[in-house]
Amino acid sequence: MDSIKRIDIHSHITAFPEYAPDCKWQGRFCSAEEMIEIYDKLNIEKGVILPISAAEGQMTPMTSESAKFAADKYPDRFLWFCNIDPRALSNGDKTDLSPLFKHYKKLGAKGVGEVTCQLYFDDPRVDNMLSYAEEFEMPVLFHLHTKFGGSYGLVDEAGLPRLEKMLKKHPRLNFIGHSQVFWAEISNDCPENERGGAPKGKVTEGRISKLLREYPNLWCDISAGSGWNALSRDPEFAEKFLNEFADRILYGCDVCATLNTHQYLMDEFLRKMYADGMLKPDVWRKIARENAISLLKINLE
Repeated sequence: MDSIKRIDIHSHITAFPEYAPDCKWQGRFCSAEEMIEIYDKLNIEKGVILPISAAEGQMTPMTSESAKFAADKYPDRFLWFCNIDPRALSNGDKTDLSPLFKHYKKLGAKGVGEVTCQLYFDDPRVDNMLSYAEEFEMPVLFHLHTKFGGSYGLVDEAGLPRLEKMLKKHPRLNFIGHSQVFWAEISNDCPENERGGAPKGKVTEGRISKLLREYPNLWCDISAGSGWNALSRDPEFAEKFLNEFADRILYGCDVCATLNTHQYLMDEFLRKMYADGMLKPDVWRKIARENAISLLKINLE
């Protein structure tokens, strides 16, 4: 284990594990204490708790209040985002969401997410929510899906035209990209039927690289099996990608439940890249912690 302490941009926990429903294939949401055990194994200093407010594809929603509760219980180990569904309050594209943003920002929320609702990325209600996030200077971490139904996440087509539309419209808002559909775009040759899965093989530079070069407000969350697959499928391309965009890559785990193990695969892959000289010390520090500190204005004193 190297000495660089990580910051996990993507964490899900339940404040009340004794009441949490169980899923046979992955267990239930971790408690704060169980997540801290994982963090100690991975040399993670702090994690960002992401509530999930949308019902689509979830066993149960996770509230902003429970994220705040857990972060307050272990302030040395957790930060938190709030989650403001674009359909909140009046389910309209002119809804005044400022009371919610004011409330959660005053409580200490560092951003918004994970946004998982089933709407087009450029739906007027999503656009409205993003406008408030931009106004209140709260980055948005989003999950993408290929279609309506069958899973969860904002919907976009191949090439991510709707994401690009919002990146362009909200230049002062930092977007944090995540999910299988987002990471499929690391290569330009992903078949439509593999966009929501784990494409394999060598990478030919895809849409993500082009969007990162054109839009400085796009960041990448490399958590979960999707992030690990995108990088590990072609380590040589991963080396180029991580070094070129080192200032906007965020280390993450996305442990959704007690039986998850993908967090160890990603950490092992990155440590090997570092040990092999594919990631220089300054690049590894940026990815592991410094980018999150900068983006979220984290005070570690």
